[in-house]
Amino acid sequence: MTLYYTLVFFLLMAEMAVFLTLVLPMPFAVRRRLFVFLSENPIIAKIQYGLKITFIFILILFVDSVNRVYRVQLEVSNANNDGRGSAAETLGGGVRAEVQARKFYAQRNMYLCGFTLFLSLILNRTYVMILDTLRLEEEVKRMKGDSAAGGKTGKQLASAGEPGEIARLKKELQAARSDLSSMKSQSEGLQREYNRLGDEKSPVDGVVKKDR
Repeated sequence: MTLYYTLVFFLLMAEMAVFLTLVLPMPFAVRRRLFVFLSENPIIAKIQYGLKITFIFILILFVDSVNRVYRVQLEVSNANNDGRGSAAETLGGGVRAEVQARKFYAQRNMYLCGFTLFLSLILNRTYVMILDTLRLEEEVKRMKGDSAAGGKTGKQLASAGEPGEIARLKKELQAARSDLSSMKSQSEGLQREYNRLGDEKSPVDGVVKKDR
């Protein structure tokens, strides 16, 4: 197995571990803290961004593996139609074994990339469904008058979206505040300069009016 398909295999194992973690029975408080952590941690946001790019490359590998499977299958079909299949069997099946090995590796790569992409979609949908369930449970507890519901963690859960979304929004808010502070400093500087120019111009206007 080549290096990139080995990396795809390890990514598939990681996805399976994450999926098992998500569906593992947990107390409500523990699951709520877990999802708040996934939504706020900036490292999770960076990992998520990197995975999006990685899945694009995996999609390219999947298309390439499907093309290889089709070409090998077409080669086997042409060989059988030309009568070379029986000749290969009389020679000990060496050619046939080589073609079958290529077909096996191509199909393996296709299934590996396909299951990795499919599981990524399942993970995303499972995360959204569990998050919606936690929000509904939080809302039910709040309506029942539970003092623990609707607190800081509950508000964070209510505003949580994809992993790392809150961290991204915090960065955008911080950048907006920094821009606002810079604009405020520039406005104060312009106001001081305007006042200075006004003070310098006022005595000249007074002298002109007096001469008239």
